[in-house]
Amino acid sequence: MSVTFGVHTGPANTTVDELRALWRRIEDLPFDWISIWDHFYAADGRSTNCLDAVVAHTALAMDTERVRCGSLVYCAGYRHPGVLANAIAGIDQLSGGRVDVGVGAGWLGDEYRAYGIPYPSAGRRLDLLEEHVRCLRGLLRGEPFSYEGEFFTLTDAVVDPRPVQAEVPIWIGGGGERRTLKIVAELADGWNVPFIGPDDYARKREVLAGHCDAIGRDPAEVRCSVNVGCAPDEASLHRQFGDIAEFVRPGVLMGSTDRMVDAIGRYVDAGAVQVNLALRAPFEVAALDHLAAAVDQLAGTTGRG
Repeated sequence: MSVTFGVHTGPANTTVDELRALWRRIEDLPFDWISIWDHFYAADGRSTNCLDAVVAHTALAMDTERVRCGSLVYCAGYRHPGVLANAIAGIDQLSGGRVDVGVGAGWLGDEYRAYGIPYPSAGRRLDLLEEHVRCLRGLLRGEPFSYEGEFFTLTDAVVDPRPVQAEVPIWIGGGGERRTLKIVAELADGWNVPFIGPDDYARKREVLAGHCDAIGRDPAEVRCSVNVGCAPDEASLHRQFGDIAEFVRPGVLMGSTDRMVDAIGRYVDAGAVQVNLALRAPFEVAALDHLAAAVDQLAGTTGRG
């Protein structure tokens, strides 16, 4: 099985120069994907130091040459799909056709409230996500595009210039089994979920397959990925994740290279075809190098790439 390895880089509590140096280092290692997140504040809810996602995505596209440039994930509640589609088309042009776009329903209520953005129930946020992805897909893949829904209305809308790619891959992030995974089955090219263990991942992957079967779609058409942490020891785990260390522990690769290889193998057996290391500042280069060693060890058996 071909497995892709990537790094998810949080553009918070850091500087542009640090991010650019990190991206260049990652591209020199055996990783084929780099992504950013979309927050106004750091995801820990305590710091307000966070680079805008579109700016970070653009810089990533221009500072790299080889890797896929992803987003995990843009918040559907923060940007109109027409605004996001035009931005993604431009970033795809700048990258030479290496962009993926991920979207999610949003979850950090304090951000919404600070900026005066409505923060409805989870169900309503998922309603908006579904419409957002329908519009994004139509705008990036067909023109002119019209749509009339509860949240968005488009009339013969055109994205020009077009993306380099005929079909920019669209990802949906989240692990909700009744609704999120159903939307993934119908509308997404890829699915991502962070910090869950292999057994939980396998169960959610089976739920997704069931949703695909219900609409007559081959589950293999959805590229399934997982974001994991990497901590050689307990001290590293707590340095990286602080107050949420125990929450993310099920999805953190720990211990020796051999143990990490075994853990990655369990995710692959559970249906993951992409494994991303989630890094947040202060960036632990040791964790990055530790996972790179595991990727090198796996390359001969998984057909990395």
